[in-house]
Amino acid sequence: MSNTTSPYTFSSIAQMRKALDSKQVSATELAQAALDRAHATKHLNIFLDINPEATLAQAKEADQRIAEGKQQLLTGIPIAHKDVFVTRQWRTTAGSKMLENYTSPFDATVVEHLNNAGTVNIGKLNCDEFAMGSGNENSAFGPCLNPWDTNAVPGGSSGGSAAAVAAGIVMASTGTDTGGSVRQPSAMCGVSGIKPTYGTVSRFGMIAYGSSLDQAGPIAGSAQDLVELLDVISAFDERDSTSIETCDGTPNRQGRVKQAYLDTLASQNAQGSLPLKGLRIGVPKEFFGPGLSADVASAIEAALQQYEALGAERVEISLPRTELSIPAYYVLAPAEASSNLSRYDGVRYGYRAKEYKGLEDMTSRSRSEAFGPEVQRRIMIGTYVLSQGYYDAYYLQAQRIRRLIANDFQAAFATQCDVIMGPVSPNVAKNIGENRDDLTADWLADIFTLGISMAGLPAMSIPCGFGGANGNRPIGLQIIGNYFNEGQILAIADRFQQHTDWHTRKPEIK
Repeated sequence: MSNTTSPYTFSSIAQMRKALDSKQVSATELAQAALDRAHATKHLNIFLDINPEATLAQAKEADQRIAEGKQQLLTGIPIAHKDVFVTRQWRTTAGSKMLENYTSPFDATVVEHLNNAGTVNIGKLNCDEFAMGSGNENSAFGPCLNPWDTNAVPGGSSGGSAAAVAAGIVMASTGTDTGGSVRQPSAMCGVSGIKPTYGTVSRFGMIAYGSSLDQAGPIAGSAQDLVELLDVISAFDERDSTSIETCDGTPNRQGRVKQAYLDTLASQNAQGSLPLKGLRIGVPKEFFGPGLSADVASAIEAALQQYEALGAERVEISLPRTELSIPAYYVLAPAEASSNLSRYDGVRYGYRAKEYKGLEDMTSRSRSEAFGPEVQRRIMIGTYVLSQGYYDAYYLQAQRIRRLIANDFQAAFATQCDVIMGPVSPNVAKNIGENRDDLTADWLADIFTLGISMAGLPAMSIPCGFGGANGNRPIGLQIIGNYFNEGQILAIADRFQQHTDWHTRKPEIK
């Protein structure tokens, strides 16, 4: 396998599974090819830590499982983890100088589930520092580059996760989504990613940003591949106080997502040439205002027309508090961040300043030296809105708006539509450094994803076109479902991908 092209000739995890089981290729060969590919594309700055010895040991174990006939669907499949999931044999930095040399003594639950399924970890992926960003530019270890256009950001905060899949290094990766950080980089890198319903995937061992918002989600080449990954990591976890035991009466355990996906596909197939007949797609009028670029609008319109050709009905809906999601989110998330990041004080673990006078000075110097400017900014905002005299005016008001936003979605799902569709981002990926002098520009780019996160709804991004000055920057279609409907929206996404080829296109990496 060449180091200059994608190491895989496989279009899906299922196809790779077949090759592994028939001994056309071994897990060790796939792992080595992925490591070689990671090295060949190191100029993209996708990985923050690679441990070839640990990777190849996992691959050897996968080959042994296959030889004994004990493999699962994901056994031997190369993946990689966003660097906010703690791992035993790889450093976990959260993209921050604060945790530059930290190695966890345990694995995050998501990592544990995927290890048990036999996946092979290629390494830890670049991300915005403590997942705070929309472009992967806030990483203390330099920005990750977009494989489609190295002048562009890959999106954030899970930029490395999306770039690793787009660059053909791994078949899938893990990401986290607090305000859009799985969906937005997936859209900007031309891959598929899903944020499940809040609480359906364990947060244990996932470095916290906004605890009431953070949710893990997979990124892969297609909706079909996402099904297999999400099904493995979805399960109740008693170690996570926010973990959900049942999903509308169905136990939250492995098998739930895949069964719902298969049931939906079966219902679609029964309708013949119009598999989506009866599906009502809500299109929020607020998603198509003046701030939406023409290339993104055109790609989304074409995708909606494709869905109509498959039998779906388009319904105009209103989400009137869409604009309010930005100020509400950027009050709530920093407030939670200021609390979560207070544990990094230079005492127990993490960075400690070399020179200080007393405990207070040590804490102050350690935090100011190790946290980057965006993290410091959000900590200060969070501390401010939680302070006496401002708590009621800002934090409580933001919580009220959050409830109203969730109610808007529920009103639409109750009477008007089955799913909601629209753009992921108002524009294609920006140039690296483009918003350096405008501190809020990145925040405004999250307008179509923030409300979903605050409501805790499942949503995903799938490729649906290209835009930008050179026509080489991917565009993503956002599909939003009601609570616990991950299987349904994955089936709806899969149906689109059966009739389009956007998800099969690969970048020519320079």
